[in-house]
Amino acid sequence: MTTGFKHIAMLSTHGYFDPKPLLGETDTGGQVLYVLELSKALAKRGIKVDIYTRWFDHNRHQIEQLPGCPDARVIRIPSGPWEFVIKEEIYKLLPELTDNLSAFIRENNIDYDLFHGHYVDAGIVTIDLARLFNKPAFFTAHSLGAWKRERMEGDPDVMEREFNFNHRISEEKRIFDTLNGHTVTSLLQLEKLISLYGYREDNVEVIPPGVNIHKFKPLAPGEFPRKTKLPEKYIFCLSRIDSNKGYDLLLNAFARVCEKIDDVYLVTGGGSANPQPRETEVLDMMHRIMLEKGITKKIYFTGHVEENLMASYYQNAQFFVMPSIFEPFGMTAQESMASGIPVIASRFGGINTVLTHEKDGLLIDPKNEDEFASSMIRLLEDRDFRDQLGKAASILIRQNYSWEAMAERHLTFYKKYC
Repeated sequence: MTTGFKHIAMLSTHGYFDPKPLLGETDTGGQVLYVLELSKALAKRGIKVDIYTRWFDHNRHQIEQLPGCPDARVIRIPSGPWEFVIKEEIYKLLPELTDNLSAFIRENNIDYDLFHGHYVDAGIVTIDLARLFNKPAFFTAHSLGAWKRERMEGDPDVMEREFNFNHRISEEKRIFDTLNGHTVTSLLQLEKLISLYGYREDNVEVIPPGVNIHKFKPLAPGEFPRKTKLPEKYIFCLSRIDSNKGYDLLLNAFARVCEKIDDVYLVTGGGSANPQPRETEVLDMMHRIMLEKGITKKIYFTGHVEENLMASYYQNAQFFVMPSIFEPFGMTAQESMASGIPVIASRFGGINTVLTHEKDGLLIDPKNEDEFASSMIRLLEDRDFRDQLGKAASILIRQNYSWEAMAERHLTFYKKYC
């Protein structure tokens, strides 16, 4: 099973990057899962994969193998203070990270075939590593700063101070102009790359995230769902707690649902054990809305969802909601679909290039409270339609979006632009 590649370096430098990901922690979401699953799928092809991230916690080992995958490992490189740093402020730590990372590679005499950076901070480091080691290098943006700024509302000066958009966008442009090839997760993201960045080179491929179809799958005929501590009848939402995730829109629409259907709950998964200020602000806002709408007893916060519970949380849900104002793709939506559970998602996210409205899910404007609420009520009241969407969604994902298929597409991409 030869591929021509022996050893690949992945870079994902921000957030809590662990072999068993703490999804929902600050800056720790779909990108972490994406890099882990892609690395495991490549390792199954006989390729060694090292994932480099920032080391900021003495309680974590510097090197950890991915469970059940001896050819893939996470390598943590120290840089800056021994404390967590949010991604908007990590730029100042990247020169030291690059120096320490390149020293680690030399000291261990590792010869990589290529480097692949994920998100802008890792892309910056990837530029320097490619130059230092004279190797081809690739980039997956996962999110585009200019697109996020376009979708978010608020005072421009306040948003700039919070998200550091100008610096991020300038660095993204430098990365796109420098590295060998780039992947985007959806056709919509490619369109935004062209319209907002003026980037029209032919070294960009659309490769969507995959799904672990061996883990996320529908219940077999006659199989009963695993019992959990969640309410019997619930709508599920799983994401980081952040200002662009649309939790205010979801709560306001869900309050309308409760006026008509009184036995349904909203289960929200994700959130940090030690929330950063931005997350705390969003949580405070959520609790204010819950009190104002009188739905506090209808909301169930799970916090971080253990990996062994994820599949059951999807399978037991009536349906999944993804109300993000800005969402380049949304891997949780794919996981729900793979599990045979339909999705109501924002039509402004990258998932709209996967999901077909009223065929294998519903696409809505989350800011339209009437539309959002009525879509949820429709799926709760029409079980046949709900089951129809879920079955079609599972078939779509299992046939087209396995991680094995995405790994094969990445290998073809690497060969094309090396």
